[in-house]
Amino acid sequence: MSSETGFIPLRNVSLRITKGTTPTKEQGFKEKGINYIKSECITPDGNIDTSKFTHIDIETHKKLARSQLVEGNVLFSMAGIYLGKSAVVLSEHLPANTNQAVGIITLDREKADPYFVHYAIQSPATRSWVLRSAAQSAQPNFNLQEIGDLKIPALSLKSQKEIAGVLKNLDDRIALLRETNATLEAIAQALFKSWFVDFDPVHANAGTQAPSLPAEIQALFPSRLVESPQGLIPEGWEVGAIKRCCERVESGGTPKRSVATYWDGDVSWLSSGEVRNAIVLDTKEKITALGVAESSAKLWPAGTTVVAMYGATAGEVCILAKPSTANQACCGLIPKTHTKSFVFFCIRREREKLASKSSGSAQQNLNKGLVESHEIVIPPKQVLAEFENSIGSMLEGWIENEKKAETLANLRDTLLPRLISGQLRLPEAEAALAEVI
Repeated sequence: MSSETGFIPLRNVSLRITKGTTPTKEQGFKEKGINYIKSECITPDGNIDTSKFTHIDIETHKKLARSQLVEGNVLFSMAGIYLGKSAVVLSEHLPANTNQAVGIITLDREKADPYFVHYAIQSPATRSWVLRSAAQSAQPNFNLQEIGDLKIPALSLKSQKEIAGVLKNLDDRIALLRETNATLEAIAQALFKSWFVDFDPVHANAGTQAPSLPAEIQALFPSRLVESPQGLIPEGWEVGAIKRCCERVESGGTPKRSVATYWDGDVSWLSSGEVRNAIVLDTKEKITALGVAESSAKLWPAGTTVVAMYGATAGEVCILAKPSTANQACCGLIPKTHTKSFVFFCIRREREKLASKSSGSAQQNLNKGLVESHEIVIPPKQVLAEFENSIGSMLEGWIENEKKAETLANLRDTLLPRLISGQLRLPEAEAALAEVI
């Protein structure tokens, strides 16, 4: 770190540092009520995931007065796999309470900016120190004393706000891209459901509901439903295996780890854990062309839908944004030209059904045969092509937004330690920001 910047303990700019409270069994949780924020609600990118909130009633919230949250609190995850993550409480999260695995930092707002403190905690130097310190104990955790010991740069409030402003600008833009993508997926899934689950265009042709599609698209659908092994389906459509919508279906493979020339190349190699991300832009590990040639790994094109087959991620689904190989725990569905969007959104909807097919006692597994033979309702080629025309650009937009978000996240992660440590001046950071916006 730069010697130009001094550091002070976090407690020097805090009014108090306490932790949450876990309700007793008698103080039950409710379906609705006061937001209750657990450590898993604090995301790796420093936000608070409201979809993971649980709730307590107002009486319990009043009894847990010590851990009632206010706007501007900085939350710090104190234990387990979430250790060291932090986030700022916003007005939209309130009223709220939190549990004993979460530290609550109440700052002196005349001395410290909440977002600056949050970014200081998330700087690589502080994160490494937290993890090293926790590793020395049998149970990885942090206590309130240790939170207070965390060092933050001794900068003026004005400088803190300026630095936090640059970093938050990046985070806000990333959040907007992710919100846009959530909307794009919702629109695409709604259209998929309308066409291929509810069969709205068929009902419109039958006169039981108003048409919502242009006449030339509406004409691609029949006007009645017929019985099938999957219940009522449009006349002329079929029930069949998902592989019929694919050029091929393949499982991945792993080059020998003992052969150094197979690894650290420039060919992306996907693990099943990475399938948790709906869009895969790149992979942590890479293999060489020789590794592909001399192993069971196969290079799949961009647009391939991948299903994780083993363990905790069995049934998870992603789509490749670039050509990639994968390990044997992954199954690749290489689509036909007109079925890329259909295969992806269809299998995304079928995740629970696929996961339920997994077998094995200790390890819940799928296999290539179960995936490729999974039965779906198959529309005619003209309908599939029209769905691709309607949704394909939306899917590409989703992928491009993910690429932009990753670029901004990489810039934030590059700027954060240099700004916090005083190695980079604000005008230089603003210039770097301007180049990518």
